[in-house]
Amino acid sequence: MCPQYEDFHRTILLLGDLSLYADRPGADLDFVHAISPSLAASLPEPPPGIFPPGYDLNDGPDYPGEGA
Repeated sequence: MCPQYEDFHRTILLLGDLSLYADRPGADLDFVHAISPSLAASLPEPPPGIFPPGYDLNDGPDYPGEGA
């Protein structure tokens, strides 16, 4: 597997593991809230073929607090 795929899949797996950890009784939610944004920000560009042709990653619903 090429490094681009490896980094993407490893980061996705780490985010999934962190999500599972957060749902466990006694999980340190301060740790989850501190780590999850950094882990998500480190997510590399998705490898070609992950999304269908013409899919725009920046096109989506407006969320509260976004835009003007």
